[in-house]
Amino acid sequence: MSLFLVNVLLALAWSAVTGSFTFLNFAFGFVLAIFALSLIREQVGSIGYFSRARRVISLLLLFVYELVLSAWRVAVIVLSPRLDLKPGIFAYPLRVDRDFEITMLANLITLTPGTLSVDVSDDRRTLYVHAMDASDPDATRRDIAEGFERKIMEAFR
Repeated sequence: MSLFLVNVLLALAWSAVTGSFTFLNFAFGFVLAIFALSLIREQVGSIGYFSRARRVISLLLLFVYELVLSAWRVAVIVLSPRLDLKPGIFAYPLRVDRDFEITMLANLITLTPGTLSVDVSDDRRTLYVHAMDASDPDATRRDIAEGFERKIMEAFR
């Protein structure tokens, strides 16, 4: 049985025992179940479950950080008296190769202000990205590779 399913079942059991099926109580039960499973992780073979959860949380935190940072950059650009922008589309060579990973990378790029995923090539090796300020596309490529793409590969491989 999947440890995630066990975790959800333990959270549901917590909700049933407490008699409150609110989201907050379920989330608390989920965290308690994670703690309980971590105590017996060697016996149930859940070491990979917790490391993957940690990597997914790391990806989520990176997204929130990039979201705040890019929103601040866009606000500064929009509020500046002189718009010195060089918008453009650049090709980003993909290291991720699974459909799920490509979709997640494209969505994370699109959800951050100032960038937009335009298209994926037919051979699924190139992602075309529109940037509000594409004055240095190599730096943007490097940021994507060292940020979102690396965290996606760590979390889902």
